Amino acid sequence: MPTKPSYRLPNSLRMGLLVAGLVGLLISALAWLQMNREHTAALEEMDRRAYVLSHQMIYSIQTALQLPDREAAATLSSSLDGYPPLIGLAIYRADGHLLVAGKDVQIFNAILNPIVTRTLKEQKDVIESLLTEQGHIHIVASAIRTAEGQLQGVLVVIQDMTQVDEHAKARQIRLAIWVGIITLLLLTLVAVGAWLLYDRPLKHMTEWVRQLRAQHDGDGAPALTLSAARLLSENERLISASKVARAAGQRAWRAAESTEHIWTSAEMHAHFTGCLDGRRLLVLSNREPYLHELQEGKTQLRTPAGALVTALDPVMRVSGGVWIAHGAGNADRMTVDEHDHLAVPPDHPAYTLRRVWLSREEEHGYYHGFANEGLWPLCHMTYERPIFLASNWEFYVRINQRFAAAALEEAGSDPAVVLVQDYHLALVPQMLKEARPDLTVGLFWHIPWPTPETFRICPWRTELLRGILGADLIGFHLQQHCNNFLDTAERLSEAQPDWNDFSVRLGDHVSRVRPLPIGVRPWNERSISRGIRLADQVDELRDRYSLDNVRVAIGIDRIDYTKGLPERFHAIARFLERYPRYRGQFTLVQLSTPSRTYLRRYRDLIGELESLVDTINWRFQTPAWKPIRFLIGDHDPATVHAFMRLAEVAIVSSLHDGMNLVAKEFVAARTDRDGVLILSEFTGAARELSDALIINPYDVEQFSEAIYQALEMPADERQERMTRMQQWVNQHNVYHWGADLLEELTLNLDSVSTTPEATDTPETAETADTSKTSETTR
Repeated sequence: MPTKPSYRLPNSLRMGLLVAGLVGLLISALAWLQMNREHTAALEEMDRRAYVLSHQMIYSIQTALQLPDREAAATLSSSLDGYPPLIGLAIYRADGHLLVAGKDVQIFNAILNPIVTRTLKEQKDVIESLLTEQGHIHIVASAIRTAEGQLQGVLVVIQDMTQVDEHAKARQIRLAIWVGIITLLLLTLVAVGAWLLYDRPLKHMTEWVRQLRAQHDGDGAPALTLSAARLLSENERLISASKVARAAGQRAWRAAESTEHIWTSAEMHAHFTGCLDGRRLLVLSNREPYLHELQEGKTQLRTPAGALVTALDPVMRVSGGVWIAHGAGNADRMTVDEHDHLAVPPDHPAYTLRRVWLSREEEHGYYHGFANEGLWPLCHMTYERPIFLASNWEFYVRINQRFAAAALEEAGSDPAVVLVQDYHLALVPQMLKEARPDLTVGLFWHIPWPTPETFRICPWRTELLRGILGADLIGFHLQQHCNNFLDTAERLSEAQPDWNDFSVRLGDHVSRVRPLPIGVRPWNERSISRGIRLADQVDELRDRYSLDNVRVAIGIDRIDYTKGLPERFHAIARFLERYPRYRGQFTLVQLSTPSRTYLRRYRDLIGELESLVDTINWRFQTPAWKPIRFLIGDHDPATVHAFMRLAEVAIVSSLHDGMNLVAKEFVAARTDRDGVLILSEFTGAARELSDALIINPYDVEQFSEAIYQALEMPADERQERMTRMQQWVNQHNVYHWGADLLEELTLNLDSVSTTPEATDTPETAETADTSKTSETTR
């Protein structure tokens, strides 16, 4: 039998009762304090009157006390009665004997005797208020002394407190009435206000959401008259996010139901051919994929460290095209042709590298200055203060113009698709569109996008937003970063975001904003050791770094304050403190590549890390063992892979990261389906690799416990976790990312970006609803 639902007061009435009740209690408490103060003042007034009376009669009392009882009583009897509220006086000798008392005082003799005795014993005045059968009385007993200070007797003054009590009761009644009136008025005002501003809009909003849900995200929401405009705006965003999440869930369900599919380079090549449709592909980034340096008079080829190069190089090998980048090597000019071109990779050329030249002063102002002292700390929540200088901004504009000019030169008059990479070139999209509106331009932002409150710190925030909004597609790793960007565009510019399909309109141009989590290239496509050669390389590394019979954790990072290296080292020290049995049995191998050493903050960081490692090693090491092996330098992919296979645990402790690819690289390397990943919750990879041990790197206790948990984890659990993570990493590899990026950029783009009044066709609506929502960071 169904139970009858219990009645619940409306929200507005409950809020009114809460507020009115609290205010009523506060007023009552203040009123109680005030009445206490007034009552105390009334008693003090009675004491004052008693002492004035004593002072007036002291001479006559002292004289009378020297006479026999009969004569003394006759002398004082006429002075012992008074008018209300005075009841009367009584005089006692020094031995406690009653000498004389007023006629109305005699009925209180039994009450007065103990008070007089106490006064004589303590030889000081006694003041008391007593409730008797005759009423509430106030007694002041004063000691009478001779000129020499000898106790001569006691004068007792008794006063009636009935009038004081009546006044107090009247005040209580008046205050209670006023408190009731105020509380009732407040209850009415709060309840009505809450109903108008909260209950009624919420009911409208609930009905709106219900109808949207019932319409299955159909065209147009029902009319809504809602006074809380800001609440409506936020709710629209929530609905938009819900649509995206629902679409993502549907895609995930379809993927789970279908056969597992892993993108390959051949499939991506065919996909790119269809998407480009004869258009040329241009990629722009600050960092080049290959650089040449002179070492001992010989030109040496080197691959720069960094996730951007790691991710884009395999995509470019498949798609061909031109990669435009800063020629940073000291031998770069010696290896290009007259057009500053170079076919790469050198062993099997697949695409063209076009180098852009910067002077040392330009590199310092544009790259080290504005990009890495300004935008980098601005976008990473590591509490490093950004530095913005007008001179650096001028260099930033100049170099962005140079990159845009190079792209226009490479494109010529032919149609082209341009992929601009990262925060160094934020102004390029607008520059390209102003010169060639027909170009298809995408911008992928590899680092986090901050909140509007943070981004407004930048003095040139408006110019940066205008530059970025020149792109037809703006990609981030996380849905959260997409949300932050739309919020920033809405609050800090005249742009108009559309939260339904995650796009931003600036003038007649529309930029779509999409989460596109980046992946990694399969290890089997790289030049690494395998089989027996891999086993030999692992053994050689163990011998070189004294890692025999030691359980190893690996960390692989650029030296940067965002990577959480001090926190990682402190966690190792705390782990060895808490679990001393692992001393001599566990080592962290930290592979670190110096970066941005032109900046003092980065040079100082290297010294701080070396000092910290020395301190920890000195504290715990033995002649044959060190807890931390800090290996600074460039490490080739084969060595990195071998260390990943050697280690049982990989540690990624970034304080804030866009897509930390090291986490995915480690998972992809563990083809043995073994190993444990410890991953910071402040990386986007943590959104995908939920089978890692997720940590807060600022919490040293939790961090150290995770290291212990990783080392103690049973083999079957390690394999189950790694298997699930590896399936995800393999299916969402770099080719999957590249295909999604180019498809989002080229699909139905013309109708969206060039027609101000464009409406959603079924195809574009499907595209908006199926925007990528997986959340990962670099």
